[in-house]
Amino acid sequence: MLEQLLQADKELFLFLNGLGTETWDGFWMFMTTTRNSAPLYLLLLYLSYRNFGWKGTGIVLVAIALLITCTDQLSNFFKYGIGRLRPCHDPEVSPVMRLVKSYCGGQFGYFSAHAANSFGPAIFFTVMFKHKVKYISWVLLLWACIVAYSRIYIGVHYPLDVVTGALIGSLFGWLFAKLAIFAFQKTGV
Repeated sequence: MLEQLLQADKELFLFLNGLGTETWDGFWMFMTTTRNSAPLYLLLLYLSYRNFGWKGTGIVLVAIALLITCTDQLSNFFKYGIGRLRPCHDPEVSPVMRLVKSYCGGQFGYFSAHAANSFGPAIFFTVMFKHKVKYISWVLLLWACIVAYSRIYIGVHYPLDVVTGALIGSLFGWLFAKLAIFAFQKTGV
């Protein structure tokens, strides 16, 4: 059963990765580069300050830092614990795929830290701003989906890596939002 799932994952990867064209490569490389999300992060920082003040923004920053640390380290734990090769390191897949990046990254890829680290903040801020900032959840979830898909497009993660990362990031995003709300209540924000 597991072997069939992994084979289906490889086939889906080759299909999705094969949809790419040189015309779109620059866009997807831009989206997969973490620092290019800085304008969105600055907007979220501004919205945090506007809605929660300095004290609340401090709590948000601590919660986000802990969230990213947890999802990132958990991703590394799984990558080395599971040991599933990235598509670009898989001898069965690498000869027939498109690798858009100039390098492949680490040897193992399960699960995608990029997916976890984009869905985590997206869900965190969706919970935090759900009644305060109109349409923010749609913007954040669209951004997270694009970042997550970019990992398949450029050739460094299988779809299962990305879906697992998105689910774990979402779970941790929700959890840390609830912890931040609890901290708000305890500190009078």
